[in-house]
Amino acid sequence: MNTEQLMGIALDLAGLREVPGDSAIYQEGNGIRRVLIGIDARSAELTLAKMLGYDAVIAHHPIGGSATLNFHTVLGRHVDQMTTAGVPEELARSILAEVAESRRVLYSMSNYDHDPSVARLLKMPYLNIHTPLDEVGRRRMAAVADEVGAEATVGDLIAAFYDTFAEFRHAATRIEALVGAADRRVGRIVVSHGAGTNGGYPVAKAYFDHGVDTLVYIHCRPDDARRLEREAGAAKTLVVTGHIASDSIGINPYVARLRDEGLDVTPLSGILSP
Repeated sequence: MNTEQLMGIALDLAGLREVPGDSAIYQEGNGIRRVLIGIDARSAELTLAKMLGYDAVIAHHPIGGSATLNFHTVLGRHVDQMTTAGVPEELARSILAEVAESRRVLYSMSNYDHDPSVARLLKMPYLNIHTPLDEVGRRRMAAVADEVGAEATVGDLIAAFYDTFAEFRHAATRIEALVGAADRRVGRIVVSHGAGTNGGYPVAKAYFDHGVDTLVYIHCRPDDARRLEREAGAAKTLVVTGHIASDSIGINPYVARLRDEGLDVTPLSGILSP
């Protein structure tokens, strides 16, 4: 197998036709049989893979190159999710334009070639796959939320997540209602994921202002959660499922698919067992 095929399998699982801006092949390679994969895989993991005889390294999070410099482009996926939930498109676009510009400037300041340059020196095939695997995870969690239904409590939703996904049961973190309470009715629910990163306060507030009762993020900054609690906590709920566990829910179907293709795959760096 080659690096393009490794990327193509992820796109196929997510139903995407093109490589999104936050995913990239940094060092191409062929004849790949043994793969090291991690939520974060950088220079240390590249060196480890070389020492242990692996043929390729796959990271989940963007590492450098075009995946960091173009990261801001995938934030537009929030607009599709928001408009589907009833947020006016003009409002959604205005919110994300500001968020995306901030990310663009911040990532332009980074040393975007550090880890890719190590891969080139080691001649180690290297890529990262972010949005495609997050989209797989979003769909899996959204399917559970749909099955639980609007009349269930938030506590029922959290229990269903634990019952369905061993990754949540194996995590050192817990699923929390950072805004609202577990005894509240779920009502209209959105799982906001697979769009680069969470939308923070402005995206959550837009959902709440346009009829969403329960919003699921995989992580949220405390300041954003506190502001949402002050402004919407009396009626709305924000459930945070946990970053590493939620990433694992999207990554593990990909690992299973690679193994079905005959590859020897070793997960590390946070990937929790399914």
